Amino acid sequence: MSTETQQPLLITAEDVATMLGVSTRTLWRLLSAGRLPRPVRFGGNTRWRLDEVRDWVDRGCPPVSDPADRP
Repeated sequence: MSTETQQPLLITAEDVATMLGVSTRTLWRLLSAGRLPRPVRFGGNTRWRLDEVRDWVDRGCPPVSDPADRP
């Protein structure tokens, strides 16, 4: 039996903000501007895939999309 602590696959806005060193308000602004990976939304919850956020940070946090492209 493994005693390793498993990390979650999905993380909250608070977790992402902490990873980036910004407030949650700034996180939502970055998302609206197309500067963050898109989250997964289900029910009343919004979560980000941990592996996608880490990969995005490793690539230097490039813009993800043009905000004009968003519906």
